[in-house]
Amino acid sequence: MNENFGALKARLRKLDGMLAADADRILGNLEFARAVSQAQRLVRDGDRTREPSAELLAAVERAELLGRGIR
Repeated sequence: MNENFGALKARLRKLDGMLAADADRILGNLEFARAVSQAQRLVRDGDRTREPSAELLAAVERAELLGRGIR
C-alpha cells in the first residue's frame, strides 16, 4: 500500500470513529455523514498502489472540515 494512501485511510478511520461515538448527535448532521460515506466509497474503490487521487483527497478534507464544525 502507498504510504500516503495509508495515512488517508487512518484519517478516515478517525472520522468514522466520530460518527460511531456520537451517533445521536451526528444524525442531525447528515451532510457530515454523507461526506464520510462518500470518502469511504472512494477509498474502497481507489488504487492503493498509487498516490490518492485529487477527488479522494478533496472528499476526505471536506469530511474533516464538516467534522470540525460539529465538535
